[in-house]
Amino acid sequence: MTKCKIVVALGGNAILSSDPTAEAQKEALKQTASHLVKLIQNGDELIITHGNGPQVGNLLLQNIAADSEKNPAFPLDSLVAMTEGSIGYWLQNAMQNELAKLNIDKSVVSLVSQVIVDKADPAFENLSKPIGPFYTEEEAKKQMEESQVTFKEDAGRGWRKVVASPKPVAIKEIDSISALVEAGHVVVATGGGGVPVIEEDGKLIGVEAVIDKDFASQKLANDLGADMFIVLTGVDYVFVNYNKPNQEKLENVKVSDLKKYIEEEQFAPGSMLPKVEAVINFVENSPEGKAVITSLENLQALIEENAGTIVEK
Repeated sequence: MTKCKIVVALGGNAILSSDPTAEAQKEALKQTASHLVKLIQNGDELIITHGNGPQVGNLLLQNIAADSEKNPAFPLDSLVAMTEGSIGYWLQNAMQNELAKLNIDKSVVSLVSQVIVDKADPAFENLSKPIGPFYTEEEAKKQMEESQVTFKEDAGRGWRKVVASPKPVAIKEIDSISALVEAGHVVVATGGGGVPVIEEDGKLIGVEAVIDKDFASQKLANDLGADMFIVLTGVDYVFVNYNKPNQEKLENVKVSDLKKYIEEEQFAPGSMLPKVEAVINFVENSPEGKAVITSLENLQALIEENAGTIVEK
């Protein structure tokens, strides 16, 4: 693989598994850093984004449990910012320690990023992203009567709060991120999809929403003019007919092929589908860029053999 500017998107589930403690998540990121540093050893410019789904869900639970007049729960945009700060710090620390171990003189910086969304986005009318704990129907309806929040029944498991998941329009700090990258720093940005804000009367105002981190990462990659956009997931390759006798892994694939597979409903919504849609968006909006969906453990094979699902026009 030739040297290039790369945006890598990590999933929140890759940071938090069965143990939700800070120490366990930091330990997971030590392993993550040991893989990501291979790209820097290859001479690539590295920009890292990350998910925060499990983390922001746990933080929401903590806020709900402690909610009182003297210690009120924080709004969702603030919780996203808090997880962006904590995960960014853990990742920054892990990367710095790994680089020092290899005697690579390179600094790492994490940046809390505001991502502008359109207040007219249909997602604000069709709340669909479930967050937080499950409630009984009675508890949910009581909360809806007492506040302006919306709850929906979630696949027979109970009722959950739902929020908007609008598409990213612009990254407010893009010039700062770009300057840091051009100065040779490893940058962690748009964590958890970034803090969702709308523009109103010349001001930026935080909103109750969750931006999909794959789409925010794709926007970042395009805005930075990245040569490659890597979406890391739990498998080395994307598959069609997944877990069926005729399962087939996708190695080198065109955007047109992926669109056909989407029409065939080959990719699960909420898991592989947004990743596939994000890489399609990146490739279609990049003159020569290519995208890869693969696993963290497969990065070395990607560098040496162009392994993984590689998407081009």
